[in-house]
Order: sequence, then structure tokens, then C-alpha cells
Amino acid sequence: MTDTDSLAFAAQVIEWGLSKKAEDPVLLDLRELFDVTDCFVVLTGSSELQVRAIVDAILDGAREQTEKPNHVEGTERARWVLIDFVHVVVHVMLPEVRMRYGLERLWGDAPMTRFDELGQPVAEGETA
Repeated sequence: MTDTDSLAFAAQVIEWGLSKKAEDPVLLDLRELFDVTDCFVVLTGSSELQVRAIVDAILDGAREQTEKPNHVEGTERARWVLIDFVHVVVHVMLPEVRMRYGLERLWGDAPMTRFDELGQPVAEGETA
């Protein structure tokens, strides 16, 4: 998968998550910082049930595009589910888990793009 393909796939992942009302979608571009993956997608679900629905939508959408995750973990408790597509790693979390672990802060050197509820990038200084 090329860099452009991985960013396009990440945008598609965000759309699939938003189809199940995922909140605060963020794309962290790690291409210049990390050799293991191109980007992280971070999404929030308001309950364990919603986290599972978001994860299912992402996995179903990827399956339709013949993309298979390399690894999925956390589905049993559904507080923080990680879906590893190798070039794109998806984190779907409950709000308190997202706040506690602060991936956006941890990877603060990475270019970050926030998206609105329609999957459109939000310009710096605007709110989603």
C-alpha cells in the first residue's frame, strides 16, 4: 500500500466509523516518525456496545474492499479496540480510555487532522 493509498484507506475507515456515530475522529500521520505504520485513526464510542458497532462497521467495510486486518484486539471488553491493518492502525475507545491514554498527546509530533461528523477535515482553529 502506498502512502497515498494508506491515507485514503484511513479516510475511508473514518467514514465507516462515522456511519455508526463515532465521535472525535482523528488521523495521526506517522510516516515521518514511525517505520511500523503510516498512520493511526483514533475514534471514540460512547459505550461498549457502540465501540463494537463501530469496529464491526470498519471490519465489514474493509472486507468489502478485500482488506483484512493483520490483528484485532480488545473486542471482548470493547473499552479500547485496536485494529491493525499494518499501514493503518485503528483505535476505537471509550471516552475515559481515550482521555487517560492520550494518543494524540503521546504522538504530539505527528501531523494531526480532525474530522467533522461528515468526515470532512476540520481546519486548524475550527471546532468539529
